[in-house]
Amino acid sequence: MVQVDKLRRLLQRVARGEISPAEAAEELAHLPYRLGEGVMVDTHRALRTGESEAVYCAGKSPVQAAAAFAALAVGGGPVLATRAEEPHVRAIVEAVPAAVHHREARMVVLPGTPPACGEVAVVCAGTSDLPVAEEAAVTAAALGATVTRVGDVGVAGLHRLLSHVEGLRRAEAVIAVAGMEGALPSVIAGLVPAPVVAVPTSVGYGAAFGGLAPLLAMLNACAPGVGVVNIDNGFGAAVLAVRILRRHREGA
Repeated sequence: MVQVDKLRRLLQRVARGEISPAEAAEELAHLPYRLGEGVMVDTHRALRTGESEAVYCAGKSPVQAAAAFAALAVGGGPVLATRAEEPHVRAIVEAVPAAVHHREARMVVLPGTPPACGEVAVVCAGTSDLPVAEEAAVTAAALGATVTRVGDVGVAGLHRLLSHVEGLRRAEAVIAVAGMEGALPSVIAGLVPAPVVAVPTSVGYGAAFGGLAPLLAMLNACAPGVGVVNIDNGFGAAVLAVRILRRHREGA
């Protein structure tokens, strides 16, 4: 992580006598947060958690989203903006030209070079779930995972999923994205040894209650080894999977 490396280099410079403790303290004063255009950006988060704060664009003006993204970009990538509409995208890319728009994921990403953390499979039940699945896939890849995408393998046609089982068993974590009845994560967890992060989506007819039905189904999964995030939260699912893999690698 760039901020972690920056802090390490700063401390090494103090140890070598290249800069004074007072000069280092002045630089450290900018680590906790940066102010700008109605936002207070947590530039210290990567030091605490391993990944920088993400910019959640929904509810923010384009100016606010761009200001937050640009403040985080000072420390280098990866920087992620989620739920970005076209006005957010235009403002962010204008402020940080190196940022990349991932349209289907509704994200803008400033690429970085995070340490490789392992292989994540993102499995999507139906095409309608793709925006959430892509949010998970783009996030995981940006944070250092090798991502395999498996799409349109909902349980209504179970043979489609079964044709991918061999590949899924090689993944170190699986993110399963599904709406409707939300059965996919439980099925996958009964087939693979990896932890399964389940993401309910708001896809479905009226009795799906905007994702509540698949959320409850996933919480009641028959197969063990399933962890569930909030409705449509592909970003949160990817961060959870990456943290699991990262800690596993650090302890290996």
